[in-house]
Amino acid sequence: EMSGVIEALGDGVADLVVGQKVVVRPLEPDLDCPASRAGYPHISHNLKFLGLDTDGAMQEVWTVPAHTIHVLPDDMRMDHAALIEPVAVACHDVRLSGLQPGEDVVVIGGGPIGILCAMVARDAGGKVLVSEVNAARLAIAQKLGFDTVNPVETDLQALVNERTGNKGADVVFEVSGTQPGVDAMTAVAATRGRIVMVAIHAQKPQIDLFQFFWRELKLIGARVYEPEDYEKAIAIVASGGVDADTVITDVSPLRDIQQAFEALDSSPNALKSLIKVGDL
Repeated sequence: EMSGVIEALGDGVADLVVGQKVVVRPLEPDLDCPASRAGYPHISHNLKFLGLDTDGAMQEVWTVPAHTIHVLPDDMRMDHAALIEPVAVACHDVRLSGLQPGEDVVVIGGGPIGILCAMVARDAGGKVLVSEVNAARLAIAQKLGFDTVNPVETDLQALVNERTGNKGADVVFEVSGTQPGVDAMTAVAATRGRIVMVAIHAQKPQIDLFQFFWRELKLIGARVYEPEDYEKAIAIVASGGVDADTVITDVSPLRDIQQAFEALDSSPNALKSLIKVGDL
């Protein structure tokens, strides 16, 4: 998750210019695998993540393949641009959901990706309710203008039914990574509702498959992003559809990176912590 400025170009690189503001879509697919040949290189069988399987952006100069570069508007703030990668995750999730303007949306889990899914869904015209148990994250969602609910204190299914005339949510994003979240996703979904599995679950959850039969629900897996999601994310951040200043909860210099990680791990109020590398 980074933003930067092109310092130099390799031989044969076209359509890019030194000095351009850019972000990196950090995927290096295996183009010979069946998924890539079918048109899905973003989830290729042997996908490599730049920054996980290779060195990443926490250094002053980072060499990456030209195909991973997306150029930013000249006037985009670099701290806001550092959010493009996680916003692209949310753009991918919302795009795969098929969300239409005016549809009812429930986001289960109000962490960083859940909040971004909520903002992108709202930008697409959805009527969004955020379900979260953490009081600090509920406060952030409320600050961003979302209707919220703590499902420990309030019956989520009853509230959704009340809000939708007993219809249920047209689109549900499961972003909590918990069994209660999985239980809730089928309970609140409308007939032929679409459930997008965003979270990575540490253990295999139990899923109420009867509800998929009874209401003809659709379960959609969503992983990372495609180039069009990056371009959409750039446009949303540039337009203010994502409240970047609220999502960015702190910025630390590279020399304080250890303290920044420790603070992030212990802070209930943190969403996105940035590390400032260099003087940009």
